[in-house]
Amino acid sequence: MTELILFAGFAGFTVFIGGILANIFNHHIKESPVKYEITHTLMSFGAGVILSALALVLIPTGMEELELLPMAFSFLSGAILFMFIDRYLAKKGGKTATLLAMMMDFVPESIALGAVFAIKPNQAILLAVFIGLQNLPEAFNSFRDLVQSGYTTKKTLIIFFFLSFFGITGALTGHYLLSDYSGLTAHLMTFASGGILYLLIQDIIPESKLDKNYLTSLGATLGFLVGIIGEKIL
Repeated sequence: MTELILFAGFAGFTVFIGGILANIFNHHIKESPVKYEITHTLMSFGAGVILSALALVLIPTGMEELELLPMAFSFLSGAILFMFIDRYLAKKGGKTATLLAMMMDFVPESIALGAVFAIKPNQAILLAVFIGLQNLPEAFNSFRDLVQSGYTTKKTLIIFFFLSFFGITGALTGHYLLSDYSGLTAHLMTFASGGILYLLIQDIIPESKLDKNYLTSLGATLGFLVGIIGEKIL
């Protein structure tokens, strides 16, 4: 149990670390075209990482555990729900798509981490490291979005600090409540996949694009490669 809490804590605490790094980068490095390109490349890298989690972890679990119609229902439900959430937030003028996508990825994977830990501890440890590495670029980009939405730096860092504990909460939930309910976990992951894919296509990928710049697309490709490497190790 101590090991589960420690590794889940690492997976979650990188959310806070990503926020701190984003704060340093945004407020302590002078504005320049290079900084602008780096920011958008990191946004694209984060999108690639999120996409890899979607394609290599979340959806495969749903396809393995669920029948066709229940799987399709969960996937579409996630996409439709987050379409309405995104429309509501857009009317309020907020930019929280990256944060939503990060949490839609982070929470189900943390639950899966707790469920897997009792059965395959070595695989669960690698999964915790993979989740932690995913959270860094995602949190980096989410910090920027929240600050642009009007949140102060201090308030954003406080939010990220508390969000970092979702890893432990999710892992304990998966370990104690869902380790015997693989179908329910698969529904949760498939539901999250629909929401993540909607947010990626609607908000995150268009926001990361720069005219006459090709590093952003390479950033997304490298982000996806991180997922491939992590999945191969697992």
